[in-house]
Amino acid sequence: MSLQIIKSLNGQDEYVLLPVAVYRELKEQIQATLATLVERSESEDDYEDFDPADYVQNPIALARLSAGVKQSDLARALGVSQPYLSKLERAGQVSKAALQRVEAALATVQR
Repeated sequence: MSLQIIKSLNGQDEYVLLPVAVYRELKEQIQATLATLVERSESEDDYEDFDPADYVQNPIALARLSAGVKQSDLARALGVSQPYLSKLERAGQVSKAALQRVEAALATVQR
């Protein structure tokens, strides 16, 4: 007997098509396993806090996100446009002077 496997968009196995006779034989076992999984997921805290440092490489963007400040507010404090600040946050490298200026501006921004 061969089973048909349906893959997700990213190529991972996602579903298996079973013959009805096999499903009927395994139905109680499948339901018990699913119930256990639901109980476990409800009892465990699977939530992980979002840490920008895990995703953001640019130190200016990281400093702003960690401070909880919007781009527009930081841009205003720096005296630059929001698109310019966005460009700085996407830069591969940031000068030490620019980072110091951003940190000083973040200290003055209302949160």
